[in-house]
Amino acid sequence: MAVYILKRLLTLVPIVIGISILVFIILHLVPGDPVLVMLGTSATDENVKVLREQLGLNQSLVMQYLHWVGGLLQGDFGKSVQTGAEILPEIIKRFSITLQLTVLASAIGWIIAIPIGMLTAVKSGSFVDGVGRIVALLGISVPNFAIGTVLLLICSLYFHWFPPMDFSNLWDDPVVSLQKLVLPAITMGIVMSAGVMRMTRSAFMETLGKDFIRTARAKGNDEWTVLFKHALRNSAIPIVTIAGMQLGYLLGGSVIVEALFSIPGIGQYILDGIHLRDYPVVQGGVLFVAIVFVLVNLLVDLIYSIIDPRIKY
Repeated sequence: MAVYILKRLLTLVPIVIGISILVFIILHLVPGDPVLVMLGTSATDENVKVLREQLGLNQSLVMQYLHWVGGLLQGDFGKSVQTGAEILPEIIKRFSITLQLTVLASAIGWIIAIPIGMLTAVKSGSFVDGVGRIVALLGISVPNFAIGTVLLLICSLYFHWFPPMDFSNLWDDPVVSLQKLVLPAITMGIVMSAGVMRMTRSAFMETLGKDFIRTARAKGNDEWTVLFKHALRNSAIPIVTIAGMQLGYLLGGSVIVEALFSIPGIGQYILDGIHLRDYPVVQGGVLFVAIVFVLVNLLVDLIYSIIDPRIKY
């Protein structure tokens, strides 16, 4: 196991390097000059030249990239071009907010998806199955910003259940934090639940047709034992796979949802950096998200061996 984890961590290196190069090149191909954005109407040839030298933007792309990577190896993600603030502390701060939102959204999504997915599999071909499949299809088809907008209009503007308020961290003011996070978490949880629900139904139906399920029933086990002890665990691998992928995406920051509900998460931070042509912010944020995504995938692989002891690394 330890050797496997070490190998997977080593594979992280070329992945991160590849992502860093790709993001660096794409950002510099985007039209717009961050120096002109910073100076605005006061931009003159002399001011532009001086500021470009201060920011190191007068160097070649290769030198800029090597300078950035050199800082990364020392734990320095650089400073924001717009504010001059250190990027890494800001990323960690924003990521903690996104993490709170992701945990709540994932809990909501799994609570909805797994029971309904199991029920539709057990009642395959029935009216309940048809309704469940329609609900899952709607969850996949309807974009999250549409769901979020409807929830915002109904719950905040019409009924005033969740009035607009400034965000507060969970450990500072739990009540205010949950009030601010519950609507975006429901929005993300509904979208997440659709994919997990479909996968749960498919995996569960396949497992229910296996010989060991018939044997478990023949031995006199009650239906709850058959479903939860035998069928669910043996259906868990594909469910955990898709749930882990969606968890990685959510931890990367749901930009649209964070922007819609004014959540200052890492997705919103990267989006602001793109708008302001703040190259170091975007580069650092995307690289951090990529590392988190790869680590989540590693965690999912390790969970496989817990679910199914036959899996060896």
